[in-house]
Amino acid sequence: MLGYLGPNGTFSHQAAMEWSRGKEEIKEFSTIYSAIIAVENGDIDRAIVPIENSIDGSINTTLDTLAFDVNLYITGEHILHVSENLMVKKGVKKEDIKVITSHPQPIGQCSRLLSHEFGGVKIEFADSTAAAAKRVSESDGTVACIGSPSSADLYGLDILYPDCGDDANNSTRFIIIEKNANTEVTGHDKTSIVFAIDNKPGSLYSAIELLAKSKINMTKIESRPMKKELGKYVFFIDIDGNIDDASIYFALDKVRQNTYFYKFLGSYQY
Repeated sequence: MLGYLGPNGTFSHQAAMEWSRGKEEIKEFSTIYSAIIAVENGDIDRAIVPIENSIDGSINTTLDTLAFDVNLYITGEHILHVSENLMVKKGVKKEDIKVITSHPQPIGQCSRLLSHEFGGVKIEFADSTAAAAKRVSESDGTVACIGSPSSADLYGLDILYPDCGDDANNSTRFIIIEKNANTEVTGHDKTSIVFAIDNKPGSLYSAIELLAKSKINMTKIESRPMKKELGKYVFFIDIDGNIDDASIYFALDKVRQNTYFYKFLGSYQY
């Protein structure tokens, strides 16, 4: 069973359907945290959760939960093109719209359309794009929303402005999280780790230098607060390659030996 952030009609729901392809039962959860914890507790086999958006950056809840709260592994990823659409009740025209609602993120990602075409229309935030779509379906026709094509299908709405986001390349990276690591070498792999270092000059450089000396390509680095003490951070790093490759294994083992907190988050095909 695959868990995802609900409700139905959200982009997370769309990602779950695309990744499972109807071959696995899917189950919605109210938060990212609860979906991940359900894997930790053995209530579901795996979860698909967002970890990074090309416009808004990393999803901190996902990073923090993986680092501090569970012992789980990333076993795969799925890239979802985020198609924002302005939707209305069937038969409604632009001039009928008095309110536009959605989750704050898609509202921000459609600022050009809202500014140029709906400057005098009231904007209201919703808990999710699916909740916004449900409100439109139950409205008198004066409410529009921004959301995914799947929510338009689910609630029987017309798409008045398709793919109306400010950035046509808007994408969200989702990861698959499971109890057991999957380190099968495919030749097109990525490895994710998280670590903490002493707060002294050159500590981060020394850790990264270990990768550079092994000619390992680092594709991402990001810091998050350690939460235990102000000014202390953990660093999330993605590198090209699989931990079952000898050069990767020994380089990461050196990183582990030179940090006071280290966690292998998984090697997986991308």
